[in-house]
Amino acid sequence: MDAISDAHTKQPSLAGRSVMVTGGTLGIGRAIARLLAADGAKLFIFSRDGGNVNDGLAAIREVGGDPEGMVADVAKAEDVDKVYAAARTKFDRLDVLIVNAGISGEGVADMANEDWRYVIDTNLVGAMASAREALLWMAERKKGHIVIIGSMSAEREGKGSSVYVAGKSGLRGFAESFHKEAREKGVKVTLIEPGQVGSNMQEASPREQRREIRKGTMLRAEDVAVAVHYVLTQPERCDVTFMQIRPHVEEE
Repeated sequence: MDAISDAHTKQPSLAGRSVMVTGGTLGIGRAIARLLAADGAKLFIFSRDGGNVNDGLAAIREVGGDPEGMVADVAKAEDVDKVYAAARTKFDRLDVLIVNAGISGEGVADMANEDWRYVIDTNLVGAMASAREALLWMAERKKGHIVIIGSMSAEREGKGSSVYVAGKSGLRGFAESFHKEAREKGVKVTLIEPGQVGSNMQEASPREQRREIRKGTMLRAEDVAVAVHYVLTQPERCDVTFMQIRPHVEEE
């Protein structure tokens, strides 16, 4: 074998791959969508807020491509059905699903019943529903990749966020088992758990977040996007099943 060609294993291209991003209009989801689109992927995004969808599509167009999107709430079963019905009219196949949609949650005793249930329906039930539909579609070709964006809250279990922690802990358990189920159908599953990321979900102001990012105590959404890009461009024979991304300067 030629020494030069053997120095670097061949990586699959993202060009032309069909990608759906749940919650792809803000923060981590938008950063992922933009980076993948910049590499030639075809994007389909959705969010529960119409203004965010339009803004997200415009942000993706800035880096190239012609993304599609719609208004839908991942917490609603009928909306998940509508999203996949619409995506099937746009794509002849689904290569990648990024399970990203999520909202913040506080302590269970500090939230009204309907509010904490909605957080779980969004962060866990909606994630599972999206992943299920993607698996059924991808299994038709015995090929595809589902990337689930979790959180290190699943292991840190911080005070005052039990509802959010419950959703992300459930997502971790789901991803570990789901990976084994999907593998039998030819589909890859990766769970990525970031530490603290600057986004609209943070209580800190944008100015405070920028300061934390400069200090290295907070990640940028684009850092998570780079991790997603990495797992999607590994050779077919490789499975990256779990990854954590921590700020370089972690505060105890």
